[in-house]
Amino acid sequence: MVRRKLFYNFDPEIKLEIMAITKQYLKTKPVCKVTFTVPAEEANEVVVAGSFNNWDNKATQLKKLKNGSFKGTVDLDADASYEFKYIIDGVWTNEEQADAYAWSDFASAENSVLNL
Repeated sequence: MVRRKLFYNFDPEIKLEIMAITKQYLKTKPVCKVTFTVPAEEANEVVVAGSFNNWDNKATQLKKLKNGSFKGTVDLDADASYEFKYIIDGVWTNEEQADAYAWSDFASAENSVLNL
């Protein structure tokens, strides 16, 4: 099953932006393939850091596509929740369409939450 969360901006004066997290559950393993797509045309680098990679700001770099968005897929254990943030050119940013948000005393800010 594939679940998609999309953010569309339908204002004709503003460029269409899509921020998405796609979840694909595998039938043969308790794993979910999670694809992160971040529109960041002006950015040079987008990374996903979170509890699934020990908040490593280099471990999960997204690839820049020709359309200017960044995309990457990670395999995560199903039936789990993960906190994460995007790092867009060094700026820690939450996912606008996260499943939830959780307060982090360490960062004194909210983190995006991914529920699988």
